[in-house]
Amino acid sequence: MLPAPPANLPDQDIADDVPPPEPPHRKPLTAGALATMLAALSMIGPFSIDAYLPAFPNIQATLGATPLEVQQSLTFYMLAFAGMVLWHGALSDAFGRRNVILVSLGMFAVGTLGCAAAHTVHYLWVFRIMQGVSAGAGVVVGRAIIRDLYEDAAAARLLSLVTMIFSIAPAVAPILGGWIVTLFDWRAIFLSLLAYSTLLFIFCYRRLPETLPPEKRHPFNPRFLLRNYGEILRSPLFHFKTAVVAFNFAGLFIYISAAPVFLPQQLGLGASQFGWLFIPSVSGIFLGALAANRIAGKMTFARQIGIGFCFLLAAATLNLLYHLFFPPALPWTVAPLLFYTFGMSVVAPGATLLALDLFPHIRGTVASCQSFAVTLLGAIVAGVIAPVLSHSALWLAAGQMAFSGSALALWLTSRYYRSILSR
Repeated sequence: MLPAPPANLPDQDIADDVPPPEPPHRKPLTAGALATMLAALSMIGPFSIDAYLPAFPNIQATLGATPLEVQQSLTFYMLAFAGMVLWHGALSDAFGRRNVILVSLGMFAVGTLGCAAAHTVHYLWVFRIMQGVSAGAGVVVGRAIIRDLYEDAAAARLLSLVTMIFSIAPAVAPILGGWIVTLFDWRAIFLSLLAYSTLLFIFCYRRLPETLPPEKRHPFNPRFLLRNYGEILRSPLFHFKTAVVAFNFAGLFIYISAAPVFLPQQLGLGASQFGWLFIPSVSGIFLGALAANRIAGKMTFARQIGIGFCFLLAAATLNLLYHLFFPPALPWTVAPLLFYTFGMSVVAPGATLLALDLFPHIRGTVASCQSFAVTLLGAIVAGVIAPVLSHSALWLAAGQMAFSGSALALWLTSRYYRSILSR
């Protein structure tokens, strides 16, 4: 027997912009300043991953580690990130958004200092796990903050603005990492991250508002948490909409995590030339977020997501066809990523908000579950799939096609399931 339809079906046409409700606490930041702060918090994740990718050979030589052991430092980080993002939102629902952000920034700074001081690869693993435990708070809690303050089109615009600013990080991180490791060594990359997280902690301490007042918080106890997680995880619509974002992102992340092998072996690029992969990818993310920002409120989320999938699938198909008949070469091997990430950024805001709106009373916990799904799939891609496919441009293209095709199938399934609930 099918469950009863939810009271508020989120795929309905979104209303015109409504000004955000005035919370009972003061909001000292404008929407633009808040977007910049949340984007800076979200940047911790890509900086922690992308900046040290060009330093893999240097880390391997300095610590006397094997290539697989250095690769596992990324896998352990991703697993810790995925495990903890499941809790950031629940913690923020119980103790407040601001408190969780500040504690996580402090923990990240300690872990980053430990990475810079590591003298064996095993110590590096330990402190990378500490980084992963704390790095996801900005992404998870940031979504909840946006939904605390804004509704529908206004929330979609702010979320896409955060994505536009955030997209700078994956573009500049590997380039900066390549320069730093060339001029200094890999430890300087982590010292730079330490300076960034310290400055961000000071800024957030002074300016970040608390958007969840004490009277709206939920108790942090096992029975209550189990009920909330059970409510979310029993929802097929939540799984469908969350998996759409996760699988689309996996189609990009398979290239990012394969970069240390794929770029030198297949394209003959050095540590300072990782921009060939990241610049088109991030340009697409930026332009897609800009397009999503402009069309928010002018069409339904369903139509916006459909347009995004047109770009996604066209790019993945062309990428696969090119490598079926031609060897990898610049710029053709990386050019499709511009259009793939454009479509990914058009799809993501609508799919994310539709999942959050399924459970408006526990948005922080929902945001945690969303991020957990995306990150867990990313960890599987980094630790299992990318190492297998990274030696072949054709297989990487096929992997991207499989992920984007799966995302489309899940989106269509969610539409069909929702229509059944409506009837």
